[in-house]
Amino acid sequence: MYYVYMLLCSDESIYTGIATDVERRMGEHERGVGARYTRARGVKRLLHTERKRNRSTASKREAEIKKMSRSEKLA
Repeated sequence: MYYVYMLLCSDESIYTGIATDVERRMGEHERGVGARYTRARGVKRLLHTERKRNRSTASKREAEIKKMSRSEKLA
């Protein structure tokens, strides 16, 4: 099982990623050992998660979300 997740960063930007364990991954982002993007900006909170059956569908959904505008992501 894979998850697509969105985080609100300290600079109010939105980070989107995929993981098999969102809690573990969130901890990595908070400790500064996650993605370079969140390491530079810091993490405020988890905004959204979606469960997907496999990595392929999770990656496709992640790509869809990354193409959205900020207002679409927040909706």
